[in-house]
Amino acid sequence: MVVKYLDTPPTRDELSKLLDDAGLTPSRAVRRREPLYAELGLADADEQAILTAMAANPILIERPIVVTPKGTVLARPAEAVRAVL
Repeated sequence: MVVKYLDTPPTRDELSKLLDDAGLTPSRAVRRREPLYAELGLADADEQAILTAMAANPILIERPIVVTPKGTVLARPAEAVRAVL
């Protein structure tokens, strides 16, 4: 399953679980090049504030997140998906 977060954004709790399952912190899964990242001052934010911002603004979620029975990965780089296929 590919999480289409712009079509059906995960809740904060769902996003937290996805990141936990993938072994990621919010700061490792946020799109730093997204202009909103700078606008919200997330470079100096703590993990909980970043997670909250990502849930409120799904455009900040690095993509794609892929979930299979073998695990959950952020498919950046694309080769990461092979581990869970």
